[in-house]
Amino acid sequence: MHLGALFIASHVLTSGSVRETARRFQLSPSTVSTAIHNLETELAMTLTERASGELATLIASGRVLEGLEPIMAAIGELGQWAGHDGAGIDEAWASRIPVKIVTMERFLEVADQGSINRAARRLRLGQPQLSLQLANLEKFLSHRLFERQAQGSVLTEEGRRAYQIFMAISQAWNDLKSSADERYRRTARSLRIGSIIPTGSESWVARCLGSLVSEWNVRRNNNAISLVSMTADDLREALKSGRIDVAILDSVFGLESFRHRELLQTDMVVIAPPDSTETSVADLVASHAICMPSPRTGLGHAAMAFSYERAPNRRLRGQDITAADSLPVIVDLVANHGYVSFLGRVSAMPIADKVRIVDLDEHLPMSYHVAFNHRKAAADACTVIIEVAARITSETVARTIRPTDAGARETAA
Repeated sequence: MHLGALFIASHVLTSGSVRETARRFQLSPSTVSTAIHNLETELAMTLTERASGELATLIASGRVLEGLEPIMAAIGELGQWAGHDGAGIDEAWASRIPVKIVTMERFLEVADQGSINRAARRLRLGQPQLSLQLANLEKFLSHRLFERQAQGSVLTEEGRRAYQIFMAISQAWNDLKSSADERYRRTARSLRIGSIIPTGSESWVARCLGSLVSEWNVRRNNNAISLVSMTADDLREALKSGRIDVAILDSVFGLESFRHRELLQTDMVVIAPPDSTETSVADLVASHAICMPSPRTGLGHAAMAFSYERAPNRRLRGQDITAADSLPVIVDLVANHGYVSFLGRVSAMPIADKVRIVDLDEHLPMSYHVAFNHRKAAADACTVIIEVAARITSETVARTIRPTDAGARETAA
C-alpha cells in the first residue's frame, strides 16, 4: 500500500461514497475503488458492500478508521513539512503520495543500522536497489535525508523529522496489520463447509453436519470447521470462488473441475398436505398449488418437468408453481397451506409426521453429492460426511435405498 491509497480509502470509509471521493480528489472512480479494494485485501476483511447501487460501509470499517487516524495525522504533518499545507492539508496532493509503506520501513532500517550496506543485507536487497529507493524518496520530499559518510549514513535534521513521521505511520499500520494477520491465520486454518438448506433440525443434512462437527472435534483436527447453508447456485459460486472448501448439494453440474463423490442415492417422492385425499400424483398436482426447489437445482429441475407432464393443460399452470430455495418454507407451505411439493425420500422421511408422503407412479432416482477443493482437510471432511450420511440414512430410510446404491463412488474430475 502507498500513502495516497490509504488517504483515499480513509475518505471513502468516512464519506461512504466512491464517486464523491473521486470528484473531491479529481480522480477516476476506478482509482478510488482500487484503493479501497487494496486496503480490504491487505487487512483481509470486507469494509464495504454494494446495496442497490450504493456503497455501504460495514461495522468493521469504524475500527479501521480509528486505526488509520494516526496515519492520516502523519500524512498531514508530512504535507506541512513538504509545503502542501495551505489552509489545511492539500487533499489532491495527499491522495497522490506515491510513497509505499515498505519504502518507509526500508528507510527506517537504514536509519537504525546507520548503513545502507548493512540494511540491504538485513533486508536481503541489493545495495543499488535500496540506494535508488532512498534517492527517489528524497526527491519526492525535496529534502536530503542522509549524510553519506565514510563510516555509514547519518540522518540529517530533515531525516530525523522524516524518521518520526514514518515511524508513526509504520507503527499504526503494523497495529492494523497484526489484527489482519491473525484473522488471515484463523481463516486459513478454518475448513469452510456449505450445504443445501436443510428441511429442519431433524433432517439428514442437519444431523450429518452436526455429527461431522462432533466427530471432527473429537479427533482433535487442526482445522476448525465453519458451516453455512446456501442455495444450490450460491454453493457452486462459493466453491468456485474459494469461499467454501466443501459443498453438499443435489447436483455437481458446473463443478466438473472439482473433485466430487456421491454421498447417497434415493428416489423422488411427492409431499402433500396431511389432510389431502387424492390417491394419485396426477390428481395431487392437478388439485393443489405447487411449491418446489428452484429449477436451477437437480431436484427442482426434475420436479418441474414432472409436474408439467402430469398436468400439461391446467389453466394458469405457471402461476401456481412457486420456486423456493428454502426447504423449511416449502415444508410449511405443504403442511399448513395446502401445497404439494417434491423431495428426495431421504429428506421427506424425517418430516413424515408433518406431511403425507406419496410415491411417484415410476421410480425416479436422484442423488446427493459432496464436491470439494484440493485441500487435504476438505477430502478428510468428505470421508467423514459420507460415513455419517450412510449411518444416519440407514437408520431411517434403509428400505428406500437399493443394495446397488450403497456406498459412495469417487469420481475425481
